[in-house]
Amino acid sequence: MSPLQPSTPTKRPDRARRRTFRRWAKRIGLGLIGAAIAAGLAYAWMPKPVAVDLATASRTALDVEVTEDGQTRVRDRFVVSAPITGELRRIELEPGAAVVAGDVVAVIEPAQPMLLDTRSRREATARVTVALAHQRAVASMIARATTARDAAVREAERARLLQKRGAITQSELERAELTEQLAIRDLAAAELQHTAARAEVDAARALLDEPRGDRSSRSVAVTAPATGQVLRVIRDSAGPVAAGAPLLEVGDPHALELVVDVLSSDAAGIQPQMVVSIERWGGDRPLTGRVRLVEPSAFTRVSALGIEEQRVRVIASIDAPPPALGDGFRVTARIITWHADRVLTIPLSTVFRDHGRWAVYVEAGGRARLQPVELGHRGPLEVEILGGVVDGDRVIMHPGDDIKPDVRVTERR
Repeated sequence: MSPLQPSTPTKRPDRARRRTFRRWAKRIGLGLIGAAIAAGLAYAWMPKPVAVDLATASRTALDVEVTEDGQTRVRDRFVVSAPITGELRRIELEPGAAVVAGDVVAVIEPAQPMLLDTRSRREATARVTVALAHQRAVASMIARATTARDAAVREAERARLLQKRGAITQSELERAELTEQLAIRDLAAAELQHTAARAEVDAARALLDEPRGDRSSRSVAVTAPATGQVLRVIRDSAGPVAAGAPLLEVGDPHALELVVDVLSSDAAGIQPQMVVSIERWGGDRPLTGRVRLVEPSAFTRVSALGIEEQRVRVIASIDAPPPALGDGFRVTARIITWHADRVLTIPLSTVFRDHGRWAVYVEAGGRARLQPVELGHRGPLEVEILGGVVDGDRVIMHPGDDIKPDVRVTERR
């Protein structure tokens, strides 16, 4: 064998090193695979962040309101009744027909000669006395309404002058002008009542008139007590009619007001002159009005769910009612009981009760933090925050059972 030729035993260390390398490489590979599987299992079992909707606390305008269904009605409505018992001629007037105070709206022919006995004459004389007393009472109302109108006009003129000088606010000027308008309308209503009272006197005196001549000369003409339109014809066909039976209704359809039945608990916070927004009346934009009267007594009404509720009627005036709005129309009224232009608010859906207190979940560093809060006024969708949350905090909306303190959260996209 040549000295330069390598011997066979020298190759064995190389093969051993390769086998050792392959063995360690296999072990390392299996270790890496095991570590990857363990990491995957750990990640799979790791709690994932809960997707939530977030809202930001900010300073905005807030309205506290009472929303209920209401119904329009003519403010001054007059029911024309039959003054005597007799045969009613057919009433040709239809709803919407214009009438003037004193116009004949119906004619009644006595079924028998109107010869009054002693008792009937006493009754007729008493009716005349009552009608005259009512007429004098209405005249006194006109005097009071005239005095109130003059005072309201002077106060409004004084308020306009002070507002030009900057001594009063715009809202005080609007309140004085509204009082002036209401005083003018009250005087007009009193004058209409005086016309109706005078018609009652004429009708009562007609009973004392002895019949003369033929039957047609004994016909009693029923006149309209006020200028306006026929709102409803209660009895239009000819036939026998009893004294006092309603025949038709007369009123001014443009002098409308709004009647809203609210819960007695809500009525306690409603005051005259509060703003009313009238919606869903059939037009494109809501109408405005103001509370004129909150009736002092409540009544019981059964709701659609069969629950007895104590309700109070709230009467509101309507600013510039459109011609399309009529008597008896159903609308939705929002009575604004409190307003602020800039208060800290959050959505109502973020607030919940926690151990007898109000609280919210605030998102901080990707985790939910339970935060007690102090609430103020509540609007239809938002609530005023008096403490616990500052401007710019992000709160969780509609927190469910999966939201706990320190739970990881992420905003839903």
